[in-house]
Amino acid sequence: SIYEMFGNECCLSTGEVIKVIGFRINKLIASICENNEVSGFSAKVELPLNFPGLYKVVADKTPYVSIEEITRKVSIGPSRFGHPCFYSPEDIKLANLTIKHGEQITFNSVEDVNGTMAVNCGVIRNNQSHSFTLPLSQEGKFYECEDDQIYTLKEIAEWKIPKCRNRIVKLSNTLHTWDSSNPLPENFDGCLILTPVYEVQAVMKFRKDIVNILSDLDVEVKDITDCYDINSFLQPLSLEDVFERTSKEFPMVAEIMEGPSGSQKPYNLLGTGKEIIIYKKYQATRVLASEIRSDSPKRHFLIPMSYKGKFKRRPREFLTAYDLEIARSEKEQLHVVATKAFDSPHKELFSVSVGDQFLVQQYQTSEVLYEGRKKLVDVLSCEQILRDTYKKVLLPMYMEGGFVEVIHDKKQYQLSEICKEFNFPFNVKVSVRDLSVEEDVLAAVPGLQFEEEITDSYLLISSASDPVESWEIPVYRLNMSVHLLSKDVQTVVQSVIKTTVEEISEEQYYMVRRYENQTLHPPPRPPKKPT
Repeated sequence: SIYEMFGNECCLSTGEVIKVIGFRINKLIASICENNEVSGFSAKVELPLNFPGLYKVVADKTPYVSIEEITRKVSIGPSRFGHPCFYSPEDIKLANLTIKHGEQITFNSVEDVNGTMAVNCGVIRNNQSHSFTLPLSQEGKFYECEDDQIYTLKEIAEWKIPKCRNRIVKLSNTLHTWDSSNPLPENFDGCLILTPVYEVQAVMKFRKDIVNILSDLDVEVKDITDCYDINSFLQPLSLEDVFERTSKEFPMVAEIMEGPSGSQKPYNLLGTGKEIIIYKKYQATRVLASEIRSDSPKRHFLIPMSYKGKFKRRPREFLTAYDLEIARSEKEQLHVVATKAFDSPHKELFSVSVGDQFLVQQYQTSEVLYEGRKKLVDVLSCEQILRDTYKKVLLPMYMEGGFVEVIHDKKQYQLSEICKEFNFPFNVKVSVRDLSVEEDVLAAVPGLQFEEEITDSYLLISSASDPVESWEIPVYRLNMSVHLLSKDVQTVVQSVIKTTVEEISEEQYYMVRRYENQTLHPPPRPPKKPT
């Protein structure tokens, strides 16, 4: 039979041998949900996996009847998404531990334990983790736990839709303005029932690309796994698969089976059928930056430390006196202008008028008279700049106002200097573009806010036919697959490693901020008014 697949004709001849390498969700059919049921007034709409928005997963109320059923239907793996949580309505008594009813059990991995397949699990008690295993033969009722994380539709499709089940999700953040092409109702913020439409991923004997076959294709097939040498097929690897290889296995030569789109380097090196050398894997630092603008959507960038442009400072804006305390530095005095008036309820503290200028000094406590009693409150000591003198004033730390920074520093900075000398967030604009690249995407942006430094996973690659230039490519944001070639890597003298400024989508921005810095704790909340 001949059919069209993503615009290309694909011939499945009688006798063709196909190796199925996986299943994946091709798209989602969504229905508006009311009380966990499809609304009677809801039409079904088709959502692509890149449909914008962030979603919360609603826990499935249908229980699983065994650990084996969970491992068959739910994705469990080393990925940060692959640790689902369940609870049992009954106590589970193990040899040296009793899992209490309702206690959250985290499923970490599936392994062979002394000849018996089991799931490595964990529970948290008094901030202590307790590990144990549950055999696949363990029966009982197991319910999904509530999940407070947010996900893109693509993440939900890959990790959060159990096989043979639908998934209810609640829209958490639309991330885009509504228009007439949006299949969901305007201002919709409810729940959706997602029904997956699958496709089969396969490789053929004489093709080097991955074939995606829609699950409703009318083709008869026969299972010949037991009587065929499956090693004669190519083994596709994702960039995540390559990154999980040991460091000793690098460098390696690979041929691209599916490559990303893009005409700029290094993406033009990554076309289907091209050979690349993968030299090594490592972690690299990037600065996460966002465009400064009052409306949305903002553009977001990951800037490598090797960026050769220069920056000038731009004024920062502060909403509270507490923000001034966070931003102040020992290296230079913070000079601000008030953009919003504030009337102090205490005569001991200063009332601010629009246009007042201050030099920020330090945090301290001060006594105020409150309902006839003296109370200690947190304040920010500042010097008000008058025409020919300075006046010491105290601003309450809970003060909600508005301030704009006055910049006296006219110096041009390299990215590494800013990271070393200043605290983030930090506002800049490009004053000298990066002349080492054809087009500097940052130069056209009127203002940038550097938000934080992140560490991410990269592979160092070059073209096998012209290995003069080597490039860093991100592991988790580049959708491509390769197969390894049994070729020796010729020893070459690598030139300077090339890097690019990566523009990322709104969803990728939220994912980077959510996962790459989980060890960072948010600053404490600003003090409240005395009560």
